[in-house]
Amino acid sequence: MAALQQTPITFQSRSPPPSAQLTTKPVPKLVLSGSLKLPKITIKLLPKRLPRRGNHGGALGAKMADSAAGSYANALADVAKSNGTLEQTTSDIEKLEKIFDDEAVYEFFVSPIVGIEKKRELVDEIVSSSSIQPHVANFLNILVDMKRVELIKEIVKEFEKVYNTITDTELAVVTSVVKLESQHLAQIAKGVQRLTGAKNVRIKTVIDESLVAGFTIRYGNSGSKLIDMSVKKQLEDIAAQLEIGDIQLAGAV
Repeated sequence: MAALQQTPITFQSRSPPPSAQLTTKPVPKLVLSGSLKLPKITIKLLPKRLPRRGNHGGALGAKMADSAAGSYANALADVAKSNGTLEQTTSDIEKLEKIFDDEAVYEFFVSPIVGIEKKRELVDEIVSSSSIQPHVANFLNILVDMKRVELIKEIVKEFEKVYNTITDTELAVVTSVVKLESQHLAQIAKGVQRLTGAKNVRIKTVIDESLVAGFTIRYGNSGSKLIDMSVKKQLEDIAAQLEIGDIQLAGAV
């Protein structure tokens, strides 16, 4: 297979100075108690190419997109480290994640019909209303100019991995029916820390009413490990043991 030619891309900010399969091994149960002048950065990206015909075209395209997103994420992390703004930049990336979760916003930025200037205007509004740092705003404008905004969701995921590696942080995604109290989340974080030995633990919360009650904790490389303490899982286990169909509680969706 011919090697892909990499094209270096360089950008410089105009801002002023300033890491799945479910494990089958038993895991310990968690018991809850109590009720800028920015440095010059070079990104090496694989050029955009049309996928070859055949069964592997989609896989190849996805791999190239992952590579590009990883390059952008690493470049942004380098800027944040050099400026001493890694934590603030992570916070900004989380803000962008929520903003681009809005399908209307995402479709606006990836639309070939909307002009770059209109997209830049919306970037300015986002930056102003969300208090985004200048170098992150500049980064978003670069994605707009290079027509790579479609990678933003992948870039967010890759940046998260880079941040976790740099800071020895374990990400735990806690899914529950209702929002858990902060003290419960703190206990979960300590439990995950004991299980993984990580220096730090970051908690992300997700609401899923289909769990009926209880919660799940997903952690590890790409969320490969799962602790399921939900009523839904208990009902599924009972159904499996009795060899019957799905069990539903009255009133449960």
